[in-house]
Amino acid sequence: MRTLKGLLLCLALASLPAAAEWYPVAVEADGRAEEYRPLPRAAQPWRICALLPHGKDRYWWGVAWGLDQEAARQGVQLGIYEAGGYENPAVQQRQLQECRTAEADAYVIAAINTDGLCPEVARLLAAKRPVIDLSNGLECAGVTGHARVDFAAMARAAIAYIEQRSAGRSYSLGWLPGPQGAGWVMSAESGLHQVLQGKPVTLYHGGYAPVDRASQAQLVRDLLGSHQHLDYLLGNAEAAGFAAQLVQTANGSRRTEVLATYATERIIEQIRDGFILAAPTDSPVLQARIAIDLAVRALEGKPHPVEVSSRIEMLDKGSLQHFDISRLMPPEGHWMIRRELPQ
Repeated sequence: MRTLKGLLLCLALASLPAAAEWYPVAVEADGRAEEYRPLPRAAQPWRICALLPHGKDRYWWGVAWGLDQEAARQGVQLGIYEAGGYENPAVQQRQLQECRTAEADAYVIAAINTDGLCPEVARLLAAKRPVIDLSNGLECAGVTGHARVDFAAMARAAIAYIEQRSAGRSYSLGWLPGPQGAGWVMSAESGLHQVLQGKPVTLYHGGYAPVDRASQAQLVRDLLGSHQHLDYLLGNAEAAGFAAQLVQTANGSRRTEVLATYATERIIEQIRDGFILAAPTDSPVLQARIAIDLAVRALEGKPHPVEVSSRIEMLDKGSLQHFDISRLMPPEGHWMIRRELPQ
């Protein structure tokens, strides 16, 4: 049964602004702060293939919705494919090949790993097919554009929040980053170790696993079972969500405060309910919209930045009151979108 706060969140989602009203938005484009404005409409109904790692959590529901909404606004055709999990790089590779066989005009790729698709990407670029890196990090030579936020900066934002709260005191930190080898996980770990260097922090690494509920729940149980007096736990959305429930049911016997490395609808609800302390957001819906616009600009030979990052915002109970949640999640009733590329 939904809580009253959950019901209020649903009502807020139902009143999200129309797709045409999402811009302008503050971004960093090729290292410069600016307001991003997409094209009014594509010159023709280009066929774009979007590849996502999975559709298991609300982060990717929001990404798929953003892709779908911007494609509809610009009048382009869109196929949305998800590989079923970070453990399935071969599935994503096959889906890319299927889109290539279907002669997609452009590709938006949230890659399972940073370089696994690089041979295929090189062939697409040689055939003058634009390739846009979305969210996860696709480190292949010559990629047309990137719509992503540096997860190292996301991790640094979370640690800065903890340090402000700890007021200079030493603390212990449990860390559950996500699937090993994913670009965003490697970036987050790099940022974490960088910002913690020389700090009075005891770090406990909880291990890697896919970001499904069962896998992350086991890591959380193991971590909290081995280190029962952690001050903070920082983890991916599935890990943080389960940890918050576990800490809550401990009836005050645990003092661990939980933060997530990124925000989803469930994380937002848990922040509002006081179970999760805070989480940074990379505004995944905005990233998806921008990725479609970058693809259209590249297809039409129009100027565009190579690297576009939405602004990182730290969300807690106070800042949520002023945050536009349409940047983060789809409206109520919208689930994961999967669609074959139209012929």
